Parts: sequence; structure tokens; C-alpha cells
Amino acid sequence: MKKLTVTDPSACQYCLACVNACSEAFYKEANEDLSCIRLGQKKEEWRPFVCVQCGKCSKVCEAGAITQNAKGVYMINKKLCTGCGKCKEVCPFGVIVKTEDKPASKCIACGICAKACPMGILEIVEK
Repeated sequence: MKKLTVTDPSACQYCLACVNACSEAFYKEANEDLSCIRLGQKKEEWRPFVCVQCGKCSKVCEAGAITQNAKGVYMINKKLCTGCGKCKEVCPFGVIVKTEDKPASKCIACGICAKACPMGILEIVEK
């Protein structure tokens, strides 16, 4: 299974480099609301929240737009997505992006955020 992992959450400096890299790559603008990686606090420390490829989004998608590929990554078929937002509601980490005028999007384990992180705490792993 291919997925994005956080190697040392306590090393996060909340610089937003990962967040901006993700949103710029897929939405052409640096915007926290358009990133598939979120920074938040846990036990009073800032840390990245990432998609763990749990599949909960796929289970609630009535349109069948979210399927798992051969590498274990859940992908959203934008042509099938109805924009209902149920996937965003069920995501335990709040990392699915849903805007009013576009289909939902989620982490596809591309590694753009990992390359942008100056602390080197994000990496793509295959298990």
C-alpha cells in the first residue's frame, strides 16, 4: 500500500510549505482550504494531518466515484463525483477538499507535499 506518512509530527514548524505545495499543484493557488493536507494541533503541538487511505470515504460514496487503485490509494473519479460532500463529512482527519463548484479531491500520495517540507517529516511509503 502506498501512502503519505508523518515521520516526526513534533518537528512540524507550521510553515505551511506542504499545504501550499498541495493546493498550488492541484488548484493553482496557495490556500489552506484547498489542500489535501491539514495542519492542526494535537496535545498542544502543531502537526500535519494526512490521508491514511482508510477507505471510509469510499464506503459512503453513493456514486461509486471513490475506488482503491492497485497501490492501495483511494482515488476520486471526478467525472463520477456528484459533489454531495459525504466523503468530506466522514473523513476522520478532515483532509478531503470539497468546494462548491468542483468535485471532491483527496490525497493521491503524489509526494508534492513531502518534497516541499523543509523539516523532512513527510514521506511516501509503500508497504
